[in-house]
Amino acid sequence: MANAPGEIEALIALMARLPGLGPRSARRAVLHLLRKRSVVMEPLAQALVSVAATARDCRICGNISDHEVCPICAADKRATGVLCVVEDVSDLWAMERTGGFSGRYHVLGGTLSALDSIGPEALRIPHLVQRIGDEAITEVILALNSTVDGQTTAHYIAEALAPTGVQVSALAQGVPMGGELDYLDDGTISAALAARRRL
Repeated sequence: MANAPGEIEALIALMARLPGLGPRSARRAVLHLLRKRSVVMEPLAQALVSVAATARDCRICGNISDHEVCPICAADKRATGVLCVVEDVSDLWAMERTGGFSGRYHVLGGTLSALDSIGPEALRIPHLVQRIGDEAITEVILALNSTVDGQTTAHYIAEALAPTGVQVSALAQGVPMGGELDYLDDGTISAALAARRRL
């Protein structure tokens, strides 16, 4: 922003750090906030201060909550014995949006990565193993992304959980609902072919 005061430039620089926003998008967002100060900017600032003060990781699953234990872990009806393992909180929220899963979650906080020196301890994998016995878990669903790191992490977790005797499953992979083969990449088609089922 040409000749913008230092504080506004600092705000633009901070906004540009957000995912999906570059310097130009950050400038547009800041200009919009400045034009709508009382309607958007001031409530946003108050919400940011409030969330910064109250948000914390659930001590059980790693979800973001404003309490020590998130509502999902606190709900007795969700103690089904089925645990869904996800990479990040955004994945947990995506699963919840479907309304198709009624158990509890375990957020890893990422995936194993030798290049980035991310090991099992950094991902809450030891805590996952401990939860299996503590919560009488009978099945673990690995809902990890279909990336090299995601699949490496899934195999590591499956091996780590083998001594517990818990059933380990993974989300199905392949052709999405409404997907047309002509528009899918080779990897998706190969995964769908390998995961074919009898009709």
